[in-house]
Amino acid sequence: MAAESAQTLERGLRLLRLLADGKGGRTPTELSTELSLSRPVVYRLVTTLLGEGFVRRDAEGRVHLGFGVLALAQAVQPLLRAAAVPTLRRLAEQVGATAHLTVAEGDDGLAVAVVEPSWTNMHVAYREGSRHPLAKGAAGRAILALREGRHDYFATEGQLQEGARGVAAPVTGLPWLEASVGVVTFGPLEESTGERVVAAAAELAAALG
Repeated sequence: MAAESAQTLERGLRLLRLLADGKGGRTPTELSTELSLSRPVVYRLVTTLLGEGFVRRDAEGRVHLGFGVLALAQAVQPLLRAAAVPTLRRLAEQVGATAHLTVAEGDDGLAVAVVEPSWTNMHVAYREGSRHPLAKGAAGRAILALREGRHDYFATEGQLQEGARGVAAPVTGLPWLEASVGVVTFGPLEESTGERVVAAAAELAAALG
């Protein structure tokens, strides 16, 4: 009985991850094909998740993520912040720039944790809760690269704020999280900054994995 319950839970989580891929809703038949599950199994999963508010069906019968997942997402953000702050603090002190963890919310990037360096005369004030399009800035571009299976770090200048330089790398190896670790500054950055940002992203992935 426990094994059957675990299998049902695993299938339900796979279904939710599939609906969270940004490609829109699916019909039960499409879900059945993409998950390699029978249609009766998919219907049972959808019915259960509908009852909990984790999925919804539109007028055409397509299944989408439901608003019930928002409560879970809001609960996760404080946990992410707590896990990220030690890594971000080390990175900010090493680089001398404001360090941040940015997560994807649809087509936007949301800063969920920000740490400023303690020893610099000037640094960029970057608020937690700041939001920007993923297509702009190093943090968003790193997340878009992650969606394409790339693990590069990105450096940009002046895309979000005139004169500001940013470097960011994706947090890899966590299927449930689309995020990047980055730094932003008005001053010059050392050549080693990209490597330090990549190392910080890997450190955070290990802490969350």
